[in-house]
Amino acid sequence: MRKLFGTDGVRGVAGEVLTAELALRLGRAVTQEATAQGAGDRERPAPRVLVIRDTRESGEMLESALAAGVASAGGEVLLGGVLPTPAAPLLLGRYGFDVAVVISASHNPYRDNGIKFFGADGFKLSDAAELAIEKRLDTGGCSSADPASGSVELEPPAVGGRAPAVGGVAPAVGRIRTLQGTHEDYLRALHTRFAALDLTGLDVVLDCANGSTHRAAPEIFRRLGAEPVVIADAPDGRNINDGCGSTHVDALAEVVTAGGHALGFAFDGDGDRLLAVDRHGAVVDGDELIALAALHLKAEGRLTGDGVAVTVMTNYGFFGAMEAAGVQCATTKVGDRYVLEELRARGWSLGGEQSGHIIDMGFVASGDGIAAALLTLEALAGGDLADRHAMRKLPQRLVNVPVGDRDAVMAAGELTTAADAANAELAGRGRVLVRPSGTEQLVRVMVEAPSREETDAVCAALVALVERLAR
Repeated sequence: MRKLFGTDGVRGVAGEVLTAELALRLGRAVTQEATAQGAGDRERPAPRVLVIRDTRESGEMLESALAAGVASAGGEVLLGGVLPTPAAPLLLGRYGFDVAVVISASHNPYRDNGIKFFGADGFKLSDAAELAIEKRLDTGGCSSADPASGSVELEPPAVGGRAPAVGGVAPAVGRIRTLQGTHEDYLRALHTRFAALDLTGLDVVLDCANGSTHRAAPEIFRRLGAEPVVIADAPDGRNINDGCGSTHVDALAEVVTAGGHALGFAFDGDGDRLLAVDRHGAVVDGDELIALAALHLKAEGRLTGDGVAVTVMTNYGFFGAMEAAGVQCATTKVGDRYVLEELRARGWSLGGEQSGHIIDMGFVASGDGIAAALLTLEALAGGDLADRHAMRKLPQRLVNVPVGDRDAVMAAGELTTAADAANAELAGRGRVLVRPSGTEQLVRVMVEAPSREETDAVCAALVALVERLAR
């Protein structure tokens, strides 16, 4: 069976790749695995599983199927409704769940959806845990050699309609219930963390991407004293990330500059990413926001370990700024899960990605766009985002090139040779990074060089090569 899990759970076109049948099987498998690992106790032997989702129209279908799978394996399902992804690890700790499931495809278009799992410790499941779930899909009778085909065969039902037994003992059928008050729980956690932050008079625009932050983000800003201008806060199931949010930040920039606002924040569909816009309409990416937070927390004596974890995509200018401030840097592969792993290994608290995943372990073990926005305002301390001086960015160009088979393109020796030659030419002055997307059929070409002209020229040559190899 081909590896089903990507860098952020299972993701694909809803109803084609990510079917109700597959969601049911995943719910059953993760519950069986949690049971095998000793989830539950004498009074509550069945695993308790939290399920939350974003605003996609396919979310309810997948939620129902996944919940049925959990219940068929004897688990107890608590439905938390529409919530940002970071609410999952927060609620895990509050209620003592064994597993949390987020149904979302993050920044992808509405046709896509995804399923990602958090363990009882509040962290996304490890590669080993995901592989164990996949093996249960195999042994449970999934005969499809390619899950991406959308064809997933269910095993014949057991006698009495019960799920296959774990360890030879058939589980009782579980329950599915609605968990009330989850939205308020999440807001209370944010308010507690940022209680000292007074946003009275703040002139801010919030772009909620028609996603899972559409209620929580405006509400916490109001509780802290702001009267935000809010856009993309009317989800209809199909408009999530559609010309709005952190993947289309130009829409926010236009509103900020046209209205003469001080700044704006753009979240993604599931609320774990953040980008900002200053009063001039300039986009402030994750690198700059992490730099602001790091310098602020360092000055306050609250930067655990005096270090930050970032990825290979992080701008060169970030490392220079951190070195000057006496902040250590650790570099990981692209993906917030790898940043989290590094933070845990080093005992640090702050890290993230240029794309806008910003993780403050002092609050939650996940990227949290709303918390990152509030941390940015805390760091600014009433100052103007346009006057930020946290780092000086090297000119950078990133192009996502659509391809039919990202693995085949990446395996081409001609591409490796060209990228190595470009890196040799830029040695000591910049760099080139060519990598496949972890979730889409894309090859990402990133170039940094001393001038915009050189950056664009090197990038254009590599993009042209990728496009030729993809034909």
